[in-house]
Amino acid sequence: MSEGYPYNGVIIVNKEAGFTSHDVVAVMRGIFGQRKVGHTGTLDPQATGVLPICLGSATKQSEALSAKNKTYRTVLLLGKTTDTQDITGKVLSECEFSDAKDSNKKDEILSVIKSFIGKQEQIPPMYSAVKINGKKLYELARAGKEVERKPKSIEVYDIRVLSVELPRVEFEIDCSKGTYIRTICHDIGAHLGCGGCMESLVRLKSGEFDINIAHTLEQIRDKISEGNIDEWLIKV
Repeated sequence: MSEGYPYNGVIIVNKEAGFTSHDVVAVMRGIFGQRKVGHTGTLDPQATGVLPICLGSATKQSEALSAKNKTYRTVLLLGKTTDTQDITGKVLSECEFSDAKDSNKKDEILSVIKSFIGKQEQIPPMYSAVKINGKKLYELARAGKEVERKPKSIEVYDIRVLSVELPRVEFEIDCSKGTYIRTICHDIGAHLGCGGCMESLVRLKSGEFDINIAHTLEQIRDKISEGNIDEWLIKV
């Protein structure tokens, strides 16, 4: 124990769909019975997977941990665009996939996807937590406002296409901190001329933490009740 907090370290949560990252922090505060809890890198509510949670003195390391590279598995839905760039948003455009530019050519689709590997500038989506003049973009978006956003430097290290079952393409992507996979999906659709949005997202890895050592909130609650949580607590 240090600084008066009973638990100090990092525990890897396998976030379920429907929870915000802040929801997870709130639940973890209740499970561990302490206030000093934080997350390292926001996941959208519909996204699942690796969410490192810092407890006690480990919260001092949350910023450094969130700066690590990430790996995701996503499903791109071609032929549809939305205001949030994912399937949960308001539909802005739709097209029959047979009408999309060269939509029957899987080779072209694969080529366009692979072209996103490397360093690039990415414009953050309006529905994001990026702040402009003290306001989060999603707050402005919900008020019906759209503002100019400065592009951010990101890097995509690799993309591995897992399946192409049009209009869906499933792939894994290794990328730098701050990369919006929703925007990657949107931009791939734009390059193909048919539009696209993200249908699902799983974070497989955040820095050195991967999904094989992640646990659901229910599993963590059970482990606490058994008195064996130290087995899952990673010291930093």
